Amino acid sequence: MNQSELLKILESVKSGDLAPVEAIDRLKHLPFEDLGFAKVDHHRALRQGFAEVIFGKGKTPQQVAAIVKAMLRKKDSRHNILVTRADAKLFAPVKKLNRTAKFHALSGVITIERSTEITGKGTILVVSAGTSDIPVAEEALLTARMMGNRAEPLYDVGIAGIHRLLDHRGKLVEARVIICVAGMEGALPSVVGGLVAVPVIAVPTSVGYGASFGGVAALLGMLNSCTSNVTVVNIDNGFGAACVASCINRL
Repeated sequence: MNQSELLKILESVKSGDLAPVEAIDRLKHLPFEDLGFAKVDHHRALRQGFAEVIFGKGKTPQQVAAIVKAMLRKKDSRHNILVTRADAKLFAPVKKLNRTAKFHALSGVITIERSTEITGKGTILVVSAGTSDIPVAEEALLTARMMGNRAEPLYDVGIAGIHRLLDHRGKLVEARVIICVAGMEGALPSVVGGLVAVPVIAVPTSVGYGASFGGVAALLGMLNSCTSNVTVVNIDNGFGAACVASCINRL
């Protein structure tokens, strides 16, 4: 529930269209709903602008389905529902709850789109260095879109063939925020940052050979970037990058 949805309930009570008892029933789980194994944060959208996102890894299909069901019960909320780090087993019971649910196998994301409203002011561009980085980039892309942003992909433009990146310089300079996903040595965000005057959120991936140390090499390279408009999130954290990008895009 966001501010406009809460205001609508209060106005309905004021006008007499909604009984106070019914309003209490709708609002009683506003802070959170205790399911025993999870406390669903129904208040998060009011505080942060987007509903709680479910991290699927480590949860059972029944637990994920129960959390989704609790979120779907909030009839006054039209926020999109997002499950990250999911698989086909987690998706099966969610699909039974809502026929519009989709499983995006490449990124491991489950989406239930209940709103197509665009709240971001500009375009978030999601750039990947290589094709192998696309799963993390897709997690960022889908998250950004579900959070009410125009988001576009630009994939496989790493520095091993830098002419591929420069051929899309127009897209880079038109973006309001850029998410840059790269493994190996993680050099691409520094290059992109040097070409634009907007925030670049670097996402190191675990893609690479032995000395990449599962993404640590890319992470350290990005943290040591000499390009001052580059900031960094954790390894493979496309979701986190999209959350930050969405916050920036709403300013």
